[in-house]
Amino acid sequence: MDTIKTETGKVHHGKNIKRFREMLGMKQEALAIELGKDWTQKRVSLLESRENIESPLLSVVAKALKVPEDALKTFDDESAINIISNTFHNTSSDNSTLIASGLNYQPTFNTIEKIVELYERLLTSEREKTEFFRSKVNQ
Repeated sequence: MDTIKTETGKVHHGKNIKRFREMLGMKQEALAIELGKDWTQKRVSLLESRENIESPLLSVVAKALKVPEDALKTFDDESAINIISNTFHNTSSDNSTLIASGLNYQPTFNTIEKIVELYERLLTSEREKTEFFRSKVNQ
């Protein structure tokens, strides 16, 4: 998996846009449609290659993807891994002891639950858009 940070340690906004677009199962053409008539697949591709994107444009893209603007500005793999690893605390060196003793050990992964929740909402939204466009084509 390629990293979102550049060699200088900066967050790569374009790669973040691509990552979220792909998580949503959205093609560049679909994002271009969401962004408006001045956008094309090629323009989205060029946008995704840019390391730094101005805040107003980043805000428009975030709205089109239905994700928080901060997610596009600050998301990086290293931070996500740190959040997940700091959320899971195994106090036993042997998980079989927990199972054998009948304890119900369920670590809390609030961050992942939020990502899944966001993904499900976005997937529902995309399905609604697809149905809307299908109904327009069939008219």
